[in-house]
Amino acid sequence: MENLFNLNGKIALVTGGSRGIGAMIAEGFVRNGVKTYISSRKSDPCDKKARELSKYGECISIPADLTDMNEMDKLVTKIKDKETKLNILVNNAGAAWGASFDDFPEIGWDKVMDTNVKSVFFLTQKLVDILETSASTSDPSRIINIGSIDGLGIPRAETYSYPASKAAVHQLTKVLANRLANRNINVNAIAPGPFESNMMAHTLEEYGEQIRSSVPRGRIGVPEDMAGASIFLSSKASSYITGSIIPVDGGSLIARRHME
Repeated sequence: MENLFNLNGKIALVTGGSRGIGAMIAEGFVRNGVKTYISSRKSDPCDKKARELSKYGECISIPADLTDMNEMDKLVTKIKDKETKLNILVNNAGAAWGASFDDFPEIGWDKVMDTNVKSVFFLTQKLVDILETSASTSDPSRIINIGSIDGLGIPRAETYSYPASKAAVHQLTKVLANRLANRNINVNAIAPGPFESNMMAHTLEEYGEQIRSSVPRGRIGVPEDMAGASIFLSSKASSYITGSIIPVDGGSLIARRHME
């Protein structure tokens, strides 16, 4: 029982790991003994975050734009060149686009769907062999997809492709969980509520107090909240959980449903 949440010696890849929710997860892993690779589209912030997190453990930067299949292939090749196993894959890289219904552009649809859905499937497909290598019945490998409560409820903002993409991530999580269970790979999703991140920065600046007051727990998420959920889903404690969508939102989803 004392080792239920022990991750020491595991190896993880966190996409979108240079900032926001990805950085929260990566820091939780590194501080708990996980050799953690982080990837993001911009190399300088990715390298900087890896240096920062390396104060607490082992963190390696491999920048890549996951909407570009050639860059995705390079990321996969670098991981496989460096490691013979991968215990944890966190598909966190994401994008959002806001525009009114009448003016919403095709690029705002395609960019969000390519980043949030397409890249999740194909990166998982390309890494499944190395995930399977390190997996067993008693200690499965883990895939954690980062969805959103906007994929479970109706968002207030006009971000049409974003909630559609996150709903797709949730359904893809269930499909992959069913498909990969016999390969000893657990697939779950976290559906975050409001957290401080670049994606949420403008919204929190404009509506921060309103958002905080609408969350039953009375605050927005902090890094420990996201790290804790990710550590749980990566540890022995969750080895019998797959295909689940776990809201980490302070109760904001149930409050939103009640208001609707």
